[in-house]
Amino acid sequence: MTATTQTPAADHFPFSAVVGADGADGPDPMALALILTTIAPEVGGVLVRGEKGTAKSTIVRALAAVLPPVDGRPVPLVELPIGATEDRVTGSINLESALAEGRAEYEPGLLAKAHRGILYVDEVNLLHDHLVDLLLDAAAMGRATVERDGVSMTHDARFVLVGTMNPEEGELRPQLLDRFGLTVEVAAPRDPALRAEVVRRRMAYDADPAGFAARYAAAEDALRARIAAARGLVGEVRLTDAGLLKIAEVCAAFDVDGLRADIVTARTAVAHAAWSGRSQVDLEDIRVAARLALPHRRRRKPFDAPGLDEDLLDQVLGDDDLPPEPEGPDEGPGPEPQGPAPEGAADDAHYDADGGPVDADPADAPAPGSAPPTGGEGTGSAPSAVAPTGSTYRTRLLTARGVGAGTAGKRSRARTSSGRRIGATAPAGQGGGAIHLTETIRAAVPHQWARGRTGGGRLLLRPTDLRVAVREGREANLVLFCVDASGSMAARRRMEQVKTAVLSLLLDAYQRRDKVGLVTFRGATAELALPPTHSVDAAAQRLEELPSGGRTPLAEGLLEAAHVLAVERTRDPHRRALLVLVTDGRATAGADAVARSRRAAGVLADAGVSSVVVDCESGPLRLGLAATLAEHLGAEHLPVGEVSAEALMDVTRRAA
Repeated sequence: MTATTQTPAADHFPFSAVVGADGADGPDPMALALILTTIAPEVGGVLVRGEKGTAKSTIVRALAAVLPPVDGRPVPLVELPIGATEDRVTGSINLESALAEGRAEYEPGLLAKAHRGILYVDEVNLLHDHLVDLLLDAAAMGRATVERDGVSMTHDARFVLVGTMNPEEGELRPQLLDRFGLTVEVAAPRDPALRAEVVRRRMAYDADPAGFAARYAAAEDALRARIAAARGLVGEVRLTDAGLLKIAEVCAAFDVDGLRADIVTARTAVAHAAWSGRSQVDLEDIRVAARLALPHRRRRKPFDAPGLDEDLLDQVLGDDDLPPEPEGPDEGPGPEPQGPAPEGAADDAHYDADGGPVDADPADAPAPGSAPPTGGEGTGSAPSAVAPTGSTYRTRLLTARGVGAGTAGKRSRARTSSGRRIGATAPAGQGGGAIHLTETIRAAVPHQWARGRTGGGRLLLRPTDLRVAVREGREANLVLFCVDASGSMAARRRMEQVKTAVLSLLLDAYQRRDKVGLVTFRGATAELALPPTHSVDAAAQRLEELPSGGRTPLAEGLLEAAHVLAVERTRDPHRRALLVLVTDGRATAGADAVARSRRAAGVLADAGVSSVVVDCESGPLRLGLAATLAEHLGAEHLPVGEVSAEALMDVTRRAA
């Protein structure tokens, strides 16, 4: 798939025709967020979250057509494909000029092409984190810096960044979420009349695109003129001290991290005032801005959905409008604060230029909780009981064996586009990676005489001489959890401990950009509770609802896991799997339960599946069945009490 730069055509689906964009009470949140960020690009772009089939891409592509032209040219819309490499995004050396003419010439990337336009990333949650960070940095600074392949330069890159995503396919990390200025949640309408209108307009457009666009031409012209007027007014809009204080009160009330929320809310409120034709920010502007800028920034537990408490927002804003700005000369900034810092304020807190906290990667952060609780003696849970989940903790790193070649991530060793350089090879197709200059020269040297080079002339290069670096880094994996939910696991409060361990491993998978799946077995059967997905939130929800009780069909669970992995291997052959089997090793369902479970383990071992057996057996008398099962699987054996990183450190200290 290649990136595309397109100029909106007259018969593109009109922005005003997207249901909700032309409502009687003004644009819906998605349309409004897009409009406000085009009025004031310093807001920082828009992230649109929603289920598939909700016109996310349609309205983004329609937006470019209603923006005022730039220097007489339509606003460019540049689409960034998921598979884009860093050199395709930032630009790099022109290989043809370098090899054929010996000149180091810069070839612009997508950031340069998006200058003064819109950069659109569909499924931004599937884009690698370092590319998302790169895009957000450029969008915030209005320029891009290229330092690679002998090229060092900075160029303008002022654009409106729009990302869309389906949360079912995985979430963005909180640090990246915070970098988007605004977010909106979209869903298909539930009103039958509104759904019918959506279908009616779509069918009318498909039947006669040009005629349909003509029906909305006047509305598009009016919208374009209003955006142009708002752009002209935004620099004159006043945000009074009272308004700024109210914004700070709102952000503090929602307990958001850092100061970026305050800055973005203020910028958005100013843009909304300009859109409304006002020269001063009022409470309604702040209310709209908070609804768009805060839901994804409020402090929340892992796996909680974003949202905003409307009652709390109403309470903080109050009913009285902002007082008028006092007349008189500008007194400048107020006095420096005196006295000690507020209780609980960190002395070493740091913020970036946009007011965001400078955080470490969550995967490298200290454990937020304690080691998992140990199972105590008790009467056990009743059949089909649903056990609670304890507090999550940082887990030890579980990896697949060997070296893979999958999508760049943070789990297992792999040949990737980033990481340490370990060799060189001829490029495979376009965009094969960074040039390995030494190896390129070494490949060209033996052919110099045949190419006619004599004396001290310059080195004669050909495209076949090109060598690119081979790098080893980390890849993302498919982590398939196979969880024993039988009655033996419900005893002695084991299931609470198991759910806590698995939820902690899910959080680790979320931070490492893995795909996850969930197989459970109890009674007489096993089931695929969650097909492999990027949505760790969905897996956590299934886990919370997991009942326990009945016999242990261990063989069925293993065979179901083998089937799921075989299917996924066909769908995505480059993504290696890691099977995490959570069990006490008992097999009690059906005839020859133990023998069948060992044969099933052999199926997985023969397929070369990397596995970890998390042993949930507890109590003074232990049978060691999970350890025996790990031997048949060729798997790592890991007691549940040693899943946490803190427990691993304790074991290491004792060994030393």
